[in-house]
Amino acid sequence: MRIKFKKGEQREFLDLVMENINAPSIRGILQFGVDVPYSTLKNYYNESRAMPKDLFEDLCEIALVGKNKFEIEEVSENWGRVKGGHVSKRK
Repeated sequence: MRIKFKKGEQREFLDLVMENINAPSIRGILQFGVDVPYSTLKNYYNESRAMPKDLFEDLCEIALVGKNKFEIEEVSENWGRVKGGHVSKRK
């Protein structure tokens, strides 16, 4: 499952996590045993990807943030992915 935030709230959530764990940047979250690449964390911060539910729960636990503080929606794992194949050049 993935967590879909309202526009701007995913960044707000990650800012709150960084504030609560005294991390200077997103890279500081990785020191707490989060097993996610830095580039993926940047995508979550820019809101170009939806955050997985297990990562959301781990970050809530690490930073002592209530899960019900933000309005979230649970969507399926393949939500937002491209349907079909690649468009090829046609002559």
